[in-house]
Amino acid sequence: MHTSDDRRSNNDHEHEHEHEHVIDSNDIGSHATPDATKADDVKADAGHAGIGARVDNDRDAMALALEWAARGMNITAPNPRIGCVIVRDGVVIAAGHTQPAGQAHAEIQALRDAAARGQDVRGATAYVTLEPCSHHGRTPPCSEALVAAGLGRVVAAMVDPNPLVAGRGLAQLEAAGIAVTSGLLAHEAHELNIGFFSRMQRGRPWVRLKTAASLDGTTALDNGESQWVTGPDARADGHAWRARASAILTGIGTVKADDPQLTVRGVALPKQPRRVIVDSRLDIDLGARILQGDPCWIIAALPDPAKLDALTAAGHEVILLPNASGKVDLPALMLELGRREINELHVEAGAKLNASLVREGCVDELLVYLAPSLIGPGQGMFALPALARLDQQRALVFHAVSQVGPDLRILARFAPSAPV
Repeated sequence: MHTSDDRRSNNDHEHEHEHEHVIDSNDIGSHATPDATKADDVKADAGHAGIGARVDNDRDAMALALEWAARGMNITAPNPRIGCVIVRDGVVIAAGHTQPAGQAHAEIQALRDAAARGQDVRGATAYVTLEPCSHHGRTPPCSEALVAAGLGRVVAAMVDPNPLVAGRGLAQLEAAGIAVTSGLLAHEAHELNIGFFSRMQRGRPWVRLKTAASLDGTTALDNGESQWVTGPDARADGHAWRARASAILTGIGTVKADDPQLTVRGVALPKQPRRVIVDSRLDIDLGARILQGDPCWIIAALPDPAKLDALTAAGHEVILLPNASGKVDLPALMLELGRREINELHVEAGAKLNASLVREGCVDELLVYLAPSLIGPGQGMFALPALARLDQQRALVFHAVSQVGPDLRILARFAPSAPV
């Protein structure tokens, strides 16, 4: 049963270091056209990573495409983060990454880059971190642009899970006589777009729950004091994790206790992530700082017409999702967020809402910062009920462990949700 009477969030995040998944690669040089520009004619461009660099195999070229994809980490949602590099005669002649929704995709950016540099892409090889789209959405199909440009070969890290694509882009390329390969560095490509894959395959975002505590698991004193358990490096890292999410979720207890803004600071963004507040009874104060600025989604279970009207008049949206107990239906909320094109959901809440989300199977990954200190009794990370047997414990898998300043950052995934 979900409890909305939460207390205090544990605020203090960056990219995980992924395990390498190696697939045999093919030589890229054999696919160059006879009239291709020689390597000496392409000058290395320090401002554009890898341009002019020599790459000896498909794997190195795809790794560079993934670097370009990561440049769009905080800007592409709800679209996936995609990178594309174009190689001829073993030399990178152009590259690009997906722009904000409605703007150019990675393939188009790379083709434009090639044109700006005076590079002829006919017969060249394009390395793209996800299958080129084949449908008319906010932009025209990338597959058609690659065919029109005369590419000789396209290497994709993964097939697009979007049902509107799902292999059709690669099929269009093959039908046009372009050699196609897929599956190279697929694990890394999946990790980069784990939220997009989650939304396409499960209809819900990838949910990352962040918390920060001392080594003995205390997030705050009993009186609520928590500034600061972890250091400035960890707190800055936390903002980087906020930045990559499409939305940030908290509970009414945290709003009452901390009066947070729950915005991203210190990271350049085209727009702030959507803020989502779980507030079963619409107890939120209209003067709360989180309600200032961009509109919020307030998720409630019990309607309060006067409060609903006031929140709506202020530009916010109230979404009613009650469960049988009169609380917010958290699994239904995850599906609703998926329907609203949220790829990654970042949770910063208190122990009660954290526990409710875990109990109801809504959390995929924990982002935990541990400070090298002991605090003793106080508020904890999860208000989970006591177990009768040890075999009832919830198993997780350590995904990545790093030191951030003096603190430890742990990414752990619940075993059933860990990707294969």
